[in-house]
Amino acid sequence: MTTKLLLGDEALAQGALDAGLSGAYAYPGTPSTEITEYVQRCVREEGLGVHCRWSANEKVALEEAIGMSYAGKRAMVSMKHVGLNVAADPFVNAAIAGANGGLLINVADDPSMHSSQNEQDSRLYTDLALVPCIEPSNQQEAYDAPAYGFALSEEMRIPVLIRLTTRLAHSRSVVALKGRRAERKLSPPTDRRQYILLPMNAREGYRNLIARQPELAAKSETSPFNRYEDGPEKSVGIIASGIAYNYVQEAYAGACPHPLLKISQYPIPLALVRKLFAQCDRVILFEEGYPYVEGKLRGLLGDRDGVIHGRLDGTVPRTGELNPGVVARALNLPMPPGLPQADILVPRPPALCPGCPHDDTYKALNAVMESYPQGRVFSDIGCYTLGALPPHEAIDTCLEMGASITMAKGASDAGLTPAVAVIGDSTFTHSGMTGLLDCVSEDAPVTIIILDNLTVAMTGGQDSKATNRLAAICRGLGVSDEHIQTIVPLPKNHQQNVAVIEREIKHQGTSVIIAVRECVQTLRRHAKEANNEE
Repeated sequence: MTTKLLLGDEALAQGALDAGLSGAYAYPGTPSTEITEYVQRCVREEGLGVHCRWSANEKVALEEAIGMSYAGKRAMVSMKHVGLNVAADPFVNAAIAGANGGLLINVADDPSMHSSQNEQDSRLYTDLALVPCIEPSNQQEAYDAPAYGFALSEEMRIPVLIRLTTRLAHSRSVVALKGRRAERKLSPPTDRRQYILLPMNAREGYRNLIARQPELAAKSETSPFNRYEDGPEKSVGIIASGIAYNYVQEAYAGACPHPLLKISQYPIPLALVRKLFAQCDRVILFEEGYPYVEGKLRGLLGDRDGVIHGRLDGTVPRTGELNPGVVARALNLPMPPGLPQADILVPRPPALCPGCPHDDTYKALNAVMESYPQGRVFSDIGCYTLGALPPHEAIDTCLEMGASITMAKGASDAGLTPAVAVIGDSTFTHSGMTGLLDCVSEDAPVTIIILDNLTVAMTGGQDSKATNRLAAICRGLGVSDEHIQTIVPLPKNHQQNVAVIEREIKHQGTSVIIAVRECVQTLRRHAKEANNEE
């Protein structure tokens, strides 16, 4: 049996390839990015025929995966938790339309917000869409999940969500591989109405979805990802979901004395839960993210104060990710030994890379905005968000992908001037173009600075859909040629760039400034690749 040392993300990707994957779609977002990068690397190195390219955003990626599933082949889409918000419309409707070829939605949640704006728990979306969810507890289960999920998806004709969290996504373990399955043949659905969600068809699809729920619940009861482990000490029972199961095992050094219910497939296996409650006086829940299982059990089994313990009663902290220390503290166990910390280590806040083009753009923008103390700069998600920190302190907002342009327009509608938006090239094509269209439709007095470093830099330098297309896109959306300006952010161009920004801010209408210079990290990488080719 072949083994590989893989990240959780990589294990999931390898499992999907071995299960007969035909199409992998994604928009990069930590901690999910490595799923698609691994597939791309395997396609490139092994000559596989799997379609795997970055999509413009998560909604587009999911719709492309639905199209692959419609054609009868196995497809998956990968994103971080907040990306599922962007893809929510097709996600919910795909559950009603159903799956033809197996369809997986891989979502990587980020408890403790290591690189995110919130701790959103994607399991809540399974209630909204009424789809099953698999939450692997280790890298081997992350590898096994796609084959199981594809089969479940095709049997039940429903999309399946696979939920990872940061620590599993970005930690390595040895994974035992299985044989490679051939891709499915092209086989579009025989029911030509299945994917036409006119009300009469959607009502039928929704009734069918509801009718499948008892069978989905029954499959959770017998799932290989869910397991009841008995124990002699029944004063306390433990429920652990996903990677929290590993933390419980580590806290007890692999010898948990209490009955332990591992939940890694949803809907919640209620028969196993009732078995645990029947045997134990109290139950403590450990789950990464929201008190999802805990809240449901309090509702299904009654509030039962003093019996159910977890995040809602403070036994486990309500915010932040779990770890063996948090679990041990909740169980009144000795704290596991931690790694010694050197006295010389000093916390270092994040900063733009030395030589980053955004540095020169912000210097020029700050020079202009000094004359407009009443003005505001609305920013977005990307490396350039670091412009909020010293030494620049150049931006005033950062809410979510695409919000810079629309917030700037709303502020200008309220009379705030000047209203400036800064947005990255990839974020612009992800969700900024529609905001620019709104500005153009009213000729709103908003200046948009698109920071074009020719890549998706924050997630590792993936290809940007915007490269060499930004001016044409802005022109096509209706911005006049006179007010589409291009600057090169370099120290030698500082005064010239200040003049351009000053001129466009004074324009009482919509204008776009494109600051073009390659990311220093991808520049180094490309130079190294060129030298290796020589």
